[in-house]
Order: sequence, then structure tokens, then C-alpha cells
Amino acid sequence: MPELPEVETVRDGLQRWVAGRTVADVEVRHPRAVRRHLAGGADLAARLRGRRVEAASRRGKYLWLPLDGGDAALVAHLGMSGQLLVQPPDAPDEKHLHVRVRFADGGRELRFVDQRTFGGLALDTLLPAADRPEQRLPATIAHIGRDPLDPHVDDLAVIARIRRKDTEIKRVLLDQTLFSGIGNIYADESLWRARLHGARRARTLSRAVLTGLLGQVREVLTEALHAGGTSFDALYVNVNGDSGYFDRSLNVYGQEGRPCPRCGAAIRRISFMNRSSFFCPVCQRAPRGARLG
Repeated sequence: MPELPEVETVRDGLQRWVAGRTVADVEVRHPRAVRRHLAGGADLAARLRGRRVEAASRRGKYLWLPLDGGDAALVAHLGMSGQLLVQPPDAPDEKHLHVRVRFADGGRELRFVDQRTFGGLALDTLLPAADRPEQRLPATIAHIGRDPLDPHVDDLAVIARIRRKDTEIKRVLLDQTLFSGIGNIYADESLWRARLHGARRARTLSRAVLTGLLGQVREVLTEALHAGGTSFDALYVNVNGDSGYFDRSLNVYGQEGRPCPRCGAAIRRISFMNRSSFFCPVCQRAPRGARLG
């Protein structure tokens, strides 16, 4: 699933190619792609027609396009394989094209393509953020925490919340209500850099250790963002169809059996929260009693 760097890369492309343009028409070709818009595809199209896209915004793994008037936004979640592509009107339709947005200027159109149909689009109401009323968020994502690269994140408050949790630190990093945008790839990479095993209990970690971990999280996400994200296959691409290349810089994720870049020990893979988790058994010592695999 695309994580913060991949989604931010898409957001940047939407800001460049879509912001400031007025919607002429919307074609919904697959009802599942708009299942979160309960009134259906025809209603979504009617309510978007004639509206101007003001900007492209993101929180965690969610994207939204605020519309003129400040009352609503088109919200997008890419799911496992969703793509928001900006294509010339005469470009051939993609095999899994589910929604097409045409603009009044007749230029490049916005297409939502999704092979597995786990992602989707919906129109949502914009509400003032609880902690910053001047910032407006779609109602359905108001519970999502700020991401680590958000300049308004309160590190001390986040660390205090982490230290109250009697659960594995990796599970905490994946909790989107605490910090949004961190998924399996970047959690593993951050924990490796911080020399922490994902099974360490959050409440046992000192403020200094957690401060260091947050620093590593930000470093990993920033590097991945500069690389355009991580692409293991053709399912994640930016709005122009290009893949990211941070997979070339991964130290542990997907590296089972390969030598740790720091100590040379073989990277291990275990099952954690119904997904694969990668770590170095030497650099990231497992806590006593931890279940490995």
C-alpha cells in the first residue's frame, strides 16, 4: 500500500497539474471506485461538475482536492493499487480505468485507475481541524493523526502518548490515529536505523530513545520522498506514470537473507500483524520473551 512518500509525490503532481482547473465532466465507469460516496456515481459527477479545484492536500495516506467555496473536497485513497494519473484526452484508456475527470480547459484529464479496486473517491464536507481551526479537513479523516513531516506535530505530546501504550513499538508506528502515513516499509526501515526491534514495548522506551526514533522516521520519509517513493511493481506510480526508486536504498525491508549493511548478519523476516516484518537479529535485539515468527 502506498505510504506517505508515495502519496505526497502524487499530491505534488496533482497540485501542479490539477489545481486551479474547473471540472467539466466526470465519468464513473466502476461503482466500486466511488462506493464511499454513498449517493452514487451520478451524484458525485453532478456535484463536481462546474467546481474549481483549489489545491491538492494530504494527511497521511489520504489525498483531497478542496473545491471552490471551501465547503467540500474530493477525497481519494489509493488503497493497494490505486493510481491518479494525469493524461492527454486522446491517450488510450487504461485497463483498470474507473473514473475520468475532464476539465473545462480541454487539457489533460485526471484518471483514477485501480487494479484491485480497494481504493476510491468520494465527495466530503470540510470541517475545521480540532487542534487548528483555521485548517479544514474532510470529515471522514478528522481522526487521522498528523504525519511526522507536518510542521505542526507536537513531538512531546506524541512521545507522551507512545509511552502510555503497553504494546509493540512497531504496532504504535502503524497506528494512523497517532502518526499518519507510516506503513510497513518505513516502520521497518526506521526501526533498523534506530537499532530497535519492533517487538519492544512502547512504555519501556525512554523519551530520549523515542526522540531518536522519531528523528529516524523523519529521515527515512524525507529520503524516500526525494526518491519519489518506493515502487516494487508497476502498481505505484506518480501522476505521470513514473515509478519511485527508494527501493534501491532499503536496508532491511524485503532483504531477507541478505547481509545487514551495518553488521553483516543475515536479515530476518517474521510475521507481524498479518504482514512481513524485516529486521537485523544483531543490530535489533529482540526483547526477552518476544515471539519471533
